[in-house]
Amino acid sequence: MNHDDLRQWSKRAADWTHEYHNSLRDRPVRAQTRPGDIAARLPETAPEQPEPLETIFEDFTRIVPEGMTHWQHPRFFAYFPGNAAPASMLAEQLANGMAAQAMLWQTSPAATEMETVMIGWLRDALGLAPHFTGTIHDTATIATLSAILTMREKALAWKGNSAGLAAQPRLRLYASTQVHSSIDKAVRIAGIGQDNLVKIPTDAHHAMDTAALDSAIRADLAAGHRPAGVILCVGATGIGASDRLQDAITVAKTHGLTTHVDAAWAGSAMICPEFRHLWAGIDGADSIVFNPHKWLGMQMDCSIQFLADPVPQVRTLGLRPDYLETLGQSEITNYNEWTVPLGRRFRALKIWFTLRAYGLEGLRRRIRNHIAWSEALATAMASLPDVEIITPPALSLFSFALKDGDAATEALLTRINDHGQVYLTQTRHRDRFVIRVQVGQFDCTREDVMTVYQVVRDLLSG
Repeated sequence: MNHDDLRQWSKRAADWTHEYHNSLRDRPVRAQTRPGDIAARLPETAPEQPEPLETIFEDFTRIVPEGMTHWQHPRFFAYFPGNAAPASMLAEQLANGMAAQAMLWQTSPAATEMETVMIGWLRDALGLAPHFTGTIHDTATIATLSAILTMREKALAWKGNSAGLAAQPRLRLYASTQVHSSIDKAVRIAGIGQDNLVKIPTDAHHAMDTAALDSAIRADLAAGHRPAGVILCVGATGIGASDRLQDAITVAKTHGLTTHVDAAWAGSAMICPEFRHLWAGIDGADSIVFNPHKWLGMQMDCSIQFLADPVPQVRTLGLRPDYLETLGQSEITNYNEWTVPLGRRFRALKIWFTLRAYGLEGLRRRIRNHIAWSEALATAMASLPDVEIITPPALSLFSFALKDGDAATEALLTRINDHGQVYLTQTRHRDRFVIRVQVGQFDCTREDVMTVYQVVRDLLSG
């Protein structure tokens, strides 16, 4: 295959993609295969000789789509969405065509400079203070890891990277019981240790109890430990819980601690001014992460980390050997020094395309619709005699369960997903198995959302 062949096959792939998206409503949302089904249809070894692209493409259409859960399906209401707006897909096609490694300014000046400008566009769109700058990561997990590594180094007076963690004070981090498991993973990878992530209880509104936070920090100081930072959440994964940022950041600052806010999902909604009360006090944070690929249409992977001051993170993660220097430019921005990986994709291009193709008002309209439709669905679900709304809509996320208990609720979820028309997932809330509904797929309609009610109603009555 050469570039002339690619021209032909790219057109065919575009036609297939168009038909794929047009047919999504006719497909089950979740893959209906069993473990091992797809692997059994693949040869055990790679071919020794080239095979015709016609054969490869036919095998793709025969094997792959039925083994995929369709994240762009308009009735995908599980997890959080992984949106891919058409404009974003086009930008990715162009970025893939250039196939640049944007690790340094000099290796892709446009990628670096567009990243800087796009961070500014998004900062302003979310109503953040102008002192924030930032960078693009692949996922919130790596953004959070970067923040926690920086907390570690600041707390250790920058000795962790050079001397290691042996013989250093025992570090402590603080987060509510509602935070995402990526926090736990980052604490493990950073060498701080799972046991040193202190989970602070929440109040009746599922926000971190800031009095308990203050007490935990004081207790650790009295025990000779070294508090390193506080991780807060806005729109947590389980039920959409949000901490009271202003109060928690005040406590953290009292003790001189760095703060990181995980708004990976809910951050996108902050383009709508009426929802910004959910993160009141955000301008006092040191680090913030949100994922445009969850709710703004900029497909995986695209995670933004805003930083009040990038210097500590660059000091933590930056490494500039001779072969990565840009000759004659000692102070130029190289975003690999802000992140864990050296290699970097040209992610800013899809942000540029998407924001221009839909405009902030077009994206606001989608988010407002999703939230309104979620509220309408929750109201309809509450009318079913066997159903109980466990947590009301937090933006576009709510949870429900059957009154008959966990076993019945779990069985219902299995039947829903086996049915195929919609896809939902579960969590546990206050020791109860509950079903999550999260509305946010880029092209869904109100009719798609209300299909959840129809499916549940029919399954319960049948």
